This record gives sequence, C-alpha cells and structure tokens, in this order.
Amino acid sequence: MSFRLGLTGGIGMGKTTTAAMFAARGVPVWDADAAVHRLYAPGGAAVAPVAAAFPQALAGGGIDRAALKHVLATAPGRLAELESIVHPLVAADRADFIAANAAAPVVLLDIPLLFETGAQAQMDGVAVVSAPAKVQRARVLARPGMDDTTLDLILSRQLADADRRARARWVIPTETLDGAQAAVDAILAEIAAESPTDA
Repeated sequence: MSFRLGLTGGIGMGKTTTAAMFAARGVPVWDADAAVHRLYAPGGAAVAPVAAAFPQALAGGGIDRAALKHVLATAPGRLAELESIVHPLVAADRADFIAANAAAPVVLLDIPLLFETGAQAQMDGVAVVSAPAKVQRARVLARPGMDDTTLDLILSRQLADADRRARARWVIPTETLDGAQAAVDAILAEIAAESPTDA
C-alpha cells in the first residue's frame, strides 16, 4: 500500500515545480487539474453529465471551460451543482491512479483545493508549498493576462497560506529551488523511515 502524500498550495506558490521534483525522484504524480482536463475532453466521463446540466458549455464533443466559466459567472449559485457532478468523477480518477500505482512506496496527489474540498481525509500526510506573499504576487503577476484584481479574486477564494501551513504535516519552502529540493528529499526520507519493511 502506497503512502498517499497530498500536495497543495496557493496560486504561484510553486506547486507544479515541486511536483516535478517528486516525479524526478521516481514518485508517481497525479494532478487534479490534469484529471479535470481529461474528464472534459471529448470522450471524457464528465462530458455527458456536464453537458446535460450546462448545454452551453458543450463544444466540439467536449466541455469548453471558458464557456462553462461564463455560465457560472452569470449564475454563481450553480457552482455547487457542477461540483456535485465533477468531484465524484475526479475522486474516481484519483482512486484508479492509486490502484494502478499500488506498488510504489509513495504516490503524490497534487490537489490545489485539497483542504477546501476535504480531500486531506484520504491522505496519509499533506505537504504544502509556501513562499512569502511578495514572491507569490510577483510570480503570478508575471503570467500573461494576470492583474492585481484577478489575483486578489483568486486569493479570496483560496484558503490562506498560514491556514494551509497550520494544517499540513510538512511545509516546502519554494523561495529557492535548493530549499524546495532539500525539503522534498527530507519528506521522502521521513516517509521511508516510517514505512514497514518486508521481513
């Protein structure tokens, strides 16, 4: 049975880079955002049920995320309806990944809204990526199409960094690559030391 390590963190905190560090060390990585993209793609399990509830979002045999976002912007009360469709499908995709990688000592589950969705209950441990607020803001504002207003809206919908750090077992500082890599190695060493070995 693999150790299920949840990885989370706010926008611009370095989660994608940190997940790649785990992958480089041989840890299988499941990405919640990538799972949603698969589910929304033509043939994906979410296409039919989402299209039934939000027909405006169906395009080219898949779900157009921009169109779906527009629908939700005009009817924000329907977000819970969408989540009730998509979250169980995402959870099933995650369960399939865990089962397929059962032989791995550790699997990394990259979930941006881990605490917000209660997914920490399915983890054996949680690591949060963190950087000073000024570093976070500079990283995000360097992205195309991003501005202060949009960033502030995103941050208002996410758990505060201090709250994430308080709830996590491990904190991975991402201000420098060396610091993040050292934290990744320390976490994997700690998990390995705790894992029962075969006699």
